[in-house]
Order: sequence, then structure tokens, then C-alpha cells
Amino acid sequence: MSNKYPFYRVYSENSIAVVFGDEISPEINEKVILLERTFEREHINGIIEVVPTYTTLLVYYDLLVFSYEDMISLLDKLLNISDGDSVFKRRTIKIPVLYGDTEDIDFVLKHTKLNLESLIEIHTKNKYLVYMLGFTPGFAYLGGMDERLFTPRLESPRLKIPAGSVAIAAYQTGVYSVDSPGGWRVIGRTPLEMYNPERKQPILLRAGDYVKFESIRKEEYERWYL
Repeated sequence: MSNKYPFYRVYSENSIAVVFGDEISPEINEKVILLERTFEREHINGIIEVVPTYTTLLVYYDLLVFSYEDMISLLDKLLNISDGDSVFKRRTIKIPVLYGDTEDIDFVLKHTKLNLESLIEIHTKNKYLVYMLGFTPGFAYLGGMDERLFTPRLESPRLKIPAGSVAIAAYQTGVYSVDSPGGWRVIGRTPLEMYNPERKQPILLRAGDYVKFESIRKEEYERWYL
């Protein structure tokens, strides 16, 4: 990483962005997550929220507790602590998927020149890194998709893609967490809820997790709803 990183950028009157790089990579994202976990571990009064992205950690703070200068001193201190951490606990979340039987699957198979069996084998082979959450509650931006699955987005986004839709767009894959508009190509469905406001932990995934997709049959998919 260049010596100019990390650096601080004022985001608003009560937030500062800690920027670790300018490209999407697991190594840069790991530094983001290490600092996020350091904040989490320290339980600092006056920190409202920390939000990890691909390359940046956005820190919101209480102006009645911290001045800008106080925050810079705190960030310097915590960066030194997080630099000393080499690992943190990553979860691997398994997501069952019923592949095929979607309105996009024929296009995806034709574009990739794969049959459904090969697509499933490739899509379920890798573990995917959760870089960040965004777009809708619980929607995870995943990295690590095999380039053989590259498929362009829809030319015109659909007004509604159902929650649980497993989709790909360009070199990314993800799961729609709620019913929402979207432009990704749907290749399957999962019965697992990415977001449920009634759960103790409403959002299933968090930045830094790994996701492993697992193919299931239609009977298994339907049993989730019995």
C-alpha cells in the first residue's frame, strides 16, 4: 500500500472517513475491518456508528463528546492498535440456493456458454468475501466470483426483484435482501432471510464474513416454508 494511506477525510460536521486505499482488494478491505473491529472491541463513549466500505471506514461521533482534534488523536491511537492485529474472526455463512427456474437463467447460460450444472459448480466452488453492506438493509457486496460467470446487468432494471433472489452482475454476485428494484441477473433463490427486522440480529451478514453458496433441490427449498 502507498505511504499516503491511510489518511483522514472530513465527511460531515460529525464524521470522518479513514481511507485505506483506492482499489478493491481483500488486503485493503481487511485493514478497514480491523479498524472497525477495534472500535467494536474498545466500546468508546461518544462514537455513534462506524460504517465499513470497500476501502474506507466512516466514523460518526458525538460533537458533545469529541472535537475534531480529539477524533484525530483517537483515530491515530486506534490505527496503531489495529495495525498490531494480524487476524480477526471471520464467519463463513452457508447460503442454500435453488438454482435455475428464473427469468434470467437462459440469458446467463447463453452468455456464459455454460450449462446449468457447470454454472452451479462454478458458483458454489468459491468462498465469497463480504466487502460491505449497502443498497438495501442486509444486501452484501461480495467479492471472489469466477470470471467465467461474468454477465452484464439488465439493460433496464426491474421494478421488483423478490427477496432471496441470488443474482450476478458483471463480476459480482449477491442476494437481494428485500423486495426491491434491481438490475442484476437472477440465477437462483434462497429460502434464507438476509434481513428480518424481527430477529435479534436483523441482518444476517456483516462485512468481513465469507459466504459459501450450496445447491439444494426444489424439495429442500420448499421444506423451509413448512
